Order: sequence, then structure tokens, then C-alpha cells
Amino acid sequence: MDTMRDAGVVVTGAGGGIGAALARGFAARGARVVINDLDPDKAKAVADEIGAIAVPGDASGVVPAARDALGGSIDVFCANAGVAPTGGPEAVDELWAAAWDVNVMAHVRAARELVPDWLERGSGRFVSTVSAAGLLTMVGSAPYSVSKHAAYAFAEWLAATYRHRGIRVHAICPQGVRTDMLAGTGSTGELVLAPTAIEPDEVADALFHGIADERFLILPHPEVAGYYAARATAPDRWLESINHLQQKVERLSHGPGR
Repeated sequence: MDTMRDAGVVVTGAGGGIGAALARGFAARGARVVINDLDPDKAKAVADEIGAIAVPGDASGVVPAARDALGGSIDVFCANAGVAPTGGPEAVDELWAAAWDVNVMAHVRAARELVPDWLERGSGRFVSTVSAAGLLTMVGSAPYSVSKHAAYAFAEWLAATYRHRGIRVHAICPQGVRTDMLAGTGSTGELVLAPTAIEPDEVADALFHGIADERFLILPHPEVAGYYAARATAPDRWLESINHLQQKVERLSHGPGR
């Protein structure tokens, strides 16, 4: 994709999984890539592999250091870092705060830094790794579901507000992806996500096809479009189907007789 040649790209949460796949994809297209991850060793490993620059640390504050590393210009920002705490209203405030901070506010803080420059020059691209949970929900994790809905809403707002001024926004909404995050979801992932899980490279491929088409909503699992439509047009029937999944997860977690 020639439009990515020499572009300055930042990918957060790029020490593995989807983030690393996105970084590899941009690097293969000739972009100058900054790898951000909380784990400095993982960030360095991916950066060394693809000839990128490692800028480890909290995703919420990466923009100034990444901009310096790229020589003053960020053309594409991939807000990919995420956390997926489990639980519902009983989850402690710290878990809710972490989900909100990483999955939503890190995106807001990045946009706060990036948008003024992008508006001044009339171009920029913001990529948000949301998850299908941002369109639907995720059984077993209220903090993840709620924060991913907010991440999608923020990406949508950015697109609606700045599209005519040259800022392009993409929301990637996959279901299960074979990453460490999926491995940590236990019975929920085993029942709901694992059967249709795809590789991180497939998510990256979907993004680059979406960029070529200038599509906002990127669905690496095309069937999510149907689920999203059902949620909007038949919410009670959709909720009933999700509750059946919840019951299956409970049976799988507790075993027969519980």
C-alpha cells in the first residue's frame, strides 16, 4: 500500500498479538513504525524483528515520545493496547478504572495530542482496536464490555466530527483472536470465542483492506455484522440468545450438578 510508505505509525500494545501483527503489516508496507508496550523487552523484540523503534511505557502518554522518535510527525496512530478484567458489578473499582483508563481514556489522551496537528495539516489516521464486544457484549466481563462500547463510541465520534477535515478513523471489531488475552478468558473464551478464533495476522489483513476502501468499521469476522443488526432490530431475541450463552458458560464453569 503506497500510501503507507514512509508514514510515521505508532502501535500501542504491540509487544504481541494483534498489535505486533499490525506493526508488522505497516512495516512491510514501508512505514516507519514505533512499537509501544508496557513490557520493554517485548517492545524491543518486535522492534528489532521488523526494523522499528521501541518506545515502551504507558499507552496513555506515548504520543510525545513517539513523535520525537519519528522526527516530529505521526501519520497513523493505532490505539491497540487493552485489558480485559472479568466480573460484573462485583468487580472492584480498581479493575473498572483500569478498563476505563486503558480501553478508553488512552484513546482520548492520544487524540487530544494528535488531532490539533492533524487538523492543521488536513490529514491523519486513527485506528482503534475495539473488539466485537464494543458492538455486542462479552459474557463474563462487564468492565470489558462497557469500556469497549465506549471505545467504539469515541472512534465513531471522531469519525463523525473530523471526516470532512481529512482525519480518517477505523474501528477494528474482531471476535476471538488467538492471543494471550484470549487464553486468559477461561471457559468464556473456550465456549464463545475459541471456536471461530482467527490469527492476529488476519486482523491486520482486514484492517489494510479496510484502509484501502476507507471503511470505518472493520469486521475481521464478517458474521458480526449480522449479530450487530440483530441486536439493533430484535434486542429481546438477541438478549435471549446471549443469555443462553451465559447459561452455557455457567454450566461449563461449575460442571454438572451445580
